[in-house]
Amino acid sequence: MSTSASGRGAVGTVPPPHGGHDEPAPIKAVKLRHPWRNVFAVVLVLILVLFVLDAAQRPAYDWPTVAKYLFDRRVSQAALVTLELTALSMLFAIIIGVILAIMRLSPNPVVKSVAWFYLWIFRGTPVYVQLVFWGLIAIIYQTIDVGIPFTEPWVSFDTADLIPVFWIAVIGLSLNEAAYMAEIVRAGLLSVDAGQDEAATALGMSWSQTMRRVILPQAMRVIIPPTGNEVISMLKTTSLVTAVPLTTELYSRTRDISAETFNPIPLLIVASIWYLFFTSVLMVGQYFLEKRFARGIGDRPDAGPGPIVGTPATGVLPAVVQDPTIGAKQGGDAR
Repeated sequence: MSTSASGRGAVGTVPPPHGGHDEPAPIKAVKLRHPWRNVFAVVLVLILVLFVLDAAQRPAYDWPTVAKYLFDRRVSQAALVTLELTALSMLFAIIIGVILAIMRLSPNPVVKSVAWFYLWIFRGTPVYVQLVFWGLIAIIYQTIDVGIPFTEPWVSFDTADLIPVFWIAVIGLSLNEAAYMAEIVRAGLLSVDAGQDEAATALGMSWSQTMRRVILPQAMRVIIPPTGNEVISMLKTTSLVTAVPLTTELYSRTRDISAETFNPIPLLIVASIWYLFFTSVLMVGQYFLEKRFARGIGDRPDAGPGPIVGTPATGVLPAVVQDPTIGAKQGGDAR
């Protein structure tokens, strides 16, 4: 059927896409300029370069002494003790923290109150003060008695001989850290929707199966980041065990060496380099752990529906013009 003189399309024809107009020219995006941001970055780089050059020439840092003691046997052994303190303290802190978190979520008011009281004590007092108390445990409790209370003990042990100083430091650090781990674990468990627990119960799972297969895998993405931060914080907190007193860890050992050489600044740099090395390794491990437990979380760019084929991705559906003769024919057939 031909087109009328007015230029109107014949009945039943579909108008060309975009209303018959040519496609618009692509937009040329002009990147915004931030001159002051570039100036600030240059100033920061200059300050950093000036600081490095000044530190390299300043005699007080005594870089030859730093190089001499950086891999000294006494320092490396003390670094190993620091790692042992960190690993053991965090292991016991996580175990106790999980127990305390479950107690905090218990419907039993007595159990919940005991857990709250523990957190109130250990979060409300400085860790250094707690370590001093643990260092005096042999004075407070001179013996450890085994037997029936208020009767003659069956066996009695001298506290100073039974518990070495290293394990007193581990106990003090882990009990303090457990109070913080309890809140981290509790926050992770509360982040999982309650419907997950109900669905697992409806499927016939036991409490342990629900926690292991449903709750914990989802809560780990909330628990892992702050736990990694606590591990790094624990590594640095080990420098406070001199209050116990334990003098075989990294900071105390470098301090003792500096007391012999009367040159504390290079030994402080040595300890800082070791701490920075350990924290850098822990940060890399934390990154991969977070990436591992965050799988499937977040937006997927390929998951959403794409634009309709043959139409521009404007978010507006194309107009559809129906031939009126089709409806008339269908109406006549229906009659």
